[in-house]
Amino acid sequence: MGIAREVFGDALPVAEQYAEFLSGPGVERGLIGPREVDRLWERHLINCAVVAEAIPAAASVVDIGSGAGLPGLVLAIVRPDLDITLLEPLLRRTTFLDEAVGMLKLGNVTVLRGRAEEHAGKLTVDVATARAVAPLERLAGWALPLLRPGGELLALKGERAAAELAEAGPVLDRFGVRSTELLQVGRGKVDPPTTLVRVVAGARAPRRAPGSRKRSS
Repeated sequence: MGIAREVFGDALPVAEQYAEFLSGPGVERGLIGPREVDRLWERHLINCAVVAEAIPAAASVVDIGSGAGLPGLVLAIVRPDLDITLLEPLLRRTTFLDEAVGMLKLGNVTVLRGRAEEHAGKLTVDVATARAVAPLERLAGWALPLLRPGGELLALKGERAAAELAEAGPVLDRFGVRSTELLQVGRGKVDPPTTLVRVVAGARAPRRAPGSRKRSS
């Protein structure tokens, strides 16, 4: 728990409440697998909390396909300056999220039921996050329309991060993204560090023709 204390600081008691809720009702309702309970802190809570290293102060954030609240609810706990929207299409999951937000008394969180594509043009944020939702080429198509110009998609990815970024090239081209890169956060706190794909949004609508991409990595 030493690392958890370092990562969460004064918010550790709230994180512990959330961990208990995940390992109880979260497992009972099928949001977390029973085998994940023993590695809940390292694999899930701390792994998600370190994403905060890549998010600017006072940002508005949407967590796409939030599920059990990973990473969005964790970010709300560790970063009370963030304005977090947990976007989730399934009722049983939004019910769980509403209960968690109420129990943890998180005033910086809104739970919104729906799909990302349904909220394009209605919801505009600085940062979009997602974990284990979809391959990047699909995720980018959902997330980029929700971002202001210059906003960032931060997708938590594993070993295939570089491959997914390459495969998503045509979609990113069409959206005219400003840049892309792979980041590692949480060095010395989680092993291996959490890998993020960062995509910086350009124009609000697809404008570039394939082959004219501007990317950095």
